[in-house]
Amino acid sequence: MAHCEQVITAAGTVDAVLSRMRSLGAALPAGDGVAVFNRVYLTVTEAVDRHIDAGRFPDARAAIALDVRFAERYLAAVGTAAAGRRPPACWRPLFQFRRHPGVRPVQFALAGVNAHVGHDLALAVVDACRTLGCEPVDLEDEFDRVGDLLVSLEERVREDLMPGPDLLQIADPLTHLLGSWSLERAREAAWAAARALWALRGLPDIAGEFTERLDAAVGFAGRMLLTPLPG
Repeated sequence: MAHCEQVITAAGTVDAVLSRMRSLGAALPAGDGVAVFNRVYLTVTEAVDRHIDAGRFPDARAAIALDVRFAERYLAAVGTAAAGRRPPACWRPLFQFRRHPGVRPVQFALAGVNAHVGHDLALAVVDACRTLGCEPVDLEDEFDRVGDLLVSLEERVREDLMPGPDLLQIADPLTHLLGSWSLERAREAAWAAARALWALRGLPDIAGEFTERLDAAVGFAGRMLLTPLPG
């Protein structure tokens, strides 16, 4: 991999985004849908931080840039919603249904992952490339390693938050609903979208339209993931 040569000077730090996520988690009721996703995402970010400290990323600067830019997209959506403004379409279902009694915790968690990976990750790759003065291909190793952490976490989310056998009547439609979405496919689509957006960076109108369509499509998938189920 060709290493990014420019250091981060104003991108923030992983510690800073971790602090913001912990503060957010402390301020929200445990059952709030955003709080459920926040706990999941905090676990991922802590894992990325440990891997960076352990030297498991080929380029630590690139990993930090991608991780921070990725987190900032989520935190910006939270701030926008808290201010009473409309967040990106991909995040709206989670904010709209965050207190719905018919939505299960696993649905909240995966709807947040859908928004963040399906939309934010592609834009974060572009943001990180601009910060570091490099190309998407230079971030591919970091992208893959972060993606591997996300996939392992998704498996744990499904295990921890899915209802047990005694709730089989609920679990049947829930299993069907959640089986329609795949993190692996979302990650592959995010990488393709990042490369497309980078190729379109000299055509801002087309890039903007592409981003809007991506945002809307991911928001539609999120709304499906948050379908209320019988109690």
